[in-house]
Amino acid sequence: MKSLFSLIICLLCIEIYSQEKKETIIETDVKEATVFINGAQVVRKKTIELNNGKSILRFVNLSPYLDSKSVQLKANDDVMILSVNHRFNYTDSVTRSKELSDLIIQSKALEEKIRTENKNLEVIGEELLFFKDNRFIGGKNQEVSLNNFKETSNFYMEKVSANKTKEFEVKKKIEDYNKEKTTIEKQIRQISTLRPTPVSELIVLVDAKLPTKFELELSYFVNNAGWFPSYDIRAKSIDQPIELVYKANIHQSTKEEWHNIKLKLSSSDPKLGGVGPQLQPYFLNYNLIPPRYSNISNQVSGRVYDATTKEPLPGATVVIRGTTLGTITDPDGKYSLSTSGNNNELVVSFIGFESQTLPINNPVINVTLLPSVLNLDEVVVVGYGTQNESMSSALQGRMAGVSVASGTSVKKKSSMPLTVVQTENQTSFEFEIKTPYTISSDNKDITVDVEHYTLDADFEYYCTPKVVKDAFLTANIVNWEKYNLLEGEANIFFENTFVGKSVLDVRFISDTLNISMGRDKNVIVKRDKIKDFTTKQFFGNKKEETRAWQISVKNNKGLPVKMIIFDQIPVSTNEEIEVTIENISSGIFNKESGEIKWNFNLEPSGKKDIELKYKVKYPKDRNLNIE
Repeated sequence: MKSLFSLIICLLCIEIYSQEKKETIIETDVKEATVFINGAQVVRKKTIELNNGKSILRFVNLSPYLDSKSVQLKANDDVMILSVNHRFNYTDSVTRSKELSDLIIQSKALEEKIRTENKNLEVIGEELLFFKDNRFIGGKNQEVSLNNFKETSNFYMEKVSANKTKEFEVKKKIEDYNKEKTTIEKQIRQISTLRPTPVSELIVLVDAKLPTKFELELSYFVNNAGWFPSYDIRAKSIDQPIELVYKANIHQSTKEEWHNIKLKLSSSDPKLGGVGPQLQPYFLNYNLIPPRYSNISNQVSGRVYDATTKEPLPGATVVIRGTTLGTITDPDGKYSLSTSGNNNELVVSFIGFESQTLPINNPVINVTLLPSVLNLDEVVVVGYGTQNESMSSALQGRMAGVSVASGTSVKKKSSMPLTVVQTENQTSFEFEIKTPYTISSDNKDITVDVEHYTLDADFEYYCTPKVVKDAFLTANIVNWEKYNLLEGEANIFFENTFVGKSVLDVRFISDTLNISMGRDKNVIVKRDKIKDFTTKQFFGNKKEETRAWQISVKNNKGLPVKMIIFDQIPVSTNEEIEVTIENISSGIFNKESGEIKWNFNLEPSGKKDIELKYKVKYPKDRNLNIE
């Protein structure tokens, strides 16, 4: 009976042991990345072998900034993914502790060297003092021969010179040791103040029907990556097409190295809410201020600081919320960003810090960022299914905006190989970079030329001499929608000269895209008051004032130009005040705004004079401020 019982216990132990799930550590490399305006979807691949039954796969050395809800795994038909568990592993903190210990050892060794050299310095000083006190030869009343004097003098000078040389060399060593020690102490302080950075791990439970070997694909959404567009716009002359270089500025600080990966750029922003805004009731009453929707400036600049150390943060990302207008702070933490005048929030972020969203209510905005604390809670994501299921249903709760594709291949027509392939989706478009790219996790910009376009443009100059007397060149482009342009900063080059920055704003529907090419000093505009017509007269109980202006436009270019001139006449909002137009030189007058617009062409070296004259009548017992 006892033998039977022992046999049963042994069989149970064998059964339990056989059911234990073996954990396999999986190290993968990033093979593909789709970079969004904010964030990226990373794809890793690994060929693995599984025995039949349940197994545990532990994917290691993943980004600490991955979104666990976006994790997707792709296997073959014989493997079922039962669960995915995300956790942090603070292995990096161990490395940092060793680095800190090594630095402390180096600092102590330098301290010992400095003490030794200080002792050597004391010995040299004592020797010099000894020679100084014994420099006299014989007693005061004892005669010294000339030969003795020379020998003694030479000996004294030789010893003093040698000791002075030693003293200089020792002091130089002490100075070098102190500099090295100061550098190490800075590193110690920096490492001591940094928070330990964990790495992510995924614990995946799988069940294989049969022993199998297959390629497992892991994809997930990760923060601290993104891209924003910028442009180089070149116009050699107003009678030639525009050259537009479409550039992508890519950055990532995901704690993962992207080495020779397939790279895609998407115009989507998964972090931007997918629900449209709603209007709030606009209540009109006395002392209530209506909402404002415009900026006070088309340029914002400033510096980004670390709240803890008060030091500037180079490499911080600065973007205008809801747009692709963005930049990176320079080594001094400074940034400068053009705006379109219709944005009102600035988003500033940096690796390891809490991001800030600030209203753009000033042309200079300095930002202080606080260190962030990673959420250490484990997140369990469970999904069921096999390869023949759609990836969109393989895992619940994937990040909004991250596209999911099944294993089905799509046949495309054969074509010549391209550097960049554009794909237009339902709500976004993608640029596929055919050349493999390496992007390090250092938050530094990698600039990629996405496309080069030659665009036919209609050039015209416009000027508002009442405000600024410079003439601004504008390039008007039709059928621009087919180029998949995003709003971004543009470097403007005109006649092979850099003329400044502008904003390419394509968010507002229009048949024509207007690109400001900057000021052109070869088109001269003047606006002078004609004093002979500027009068003040009294008629009965009325006072009458006349104002007259002359606008002169001169074309000093070698080509004909199209000109648009804007000016205005005051609009009366009181029935007692009467405004009468005397002369607007055939300009187009807007009665509601008082704006006057002149359109004309100027030949090379041509000149045109425009006269603007109006009268204002009002009660003589009232005062009216007229320009």
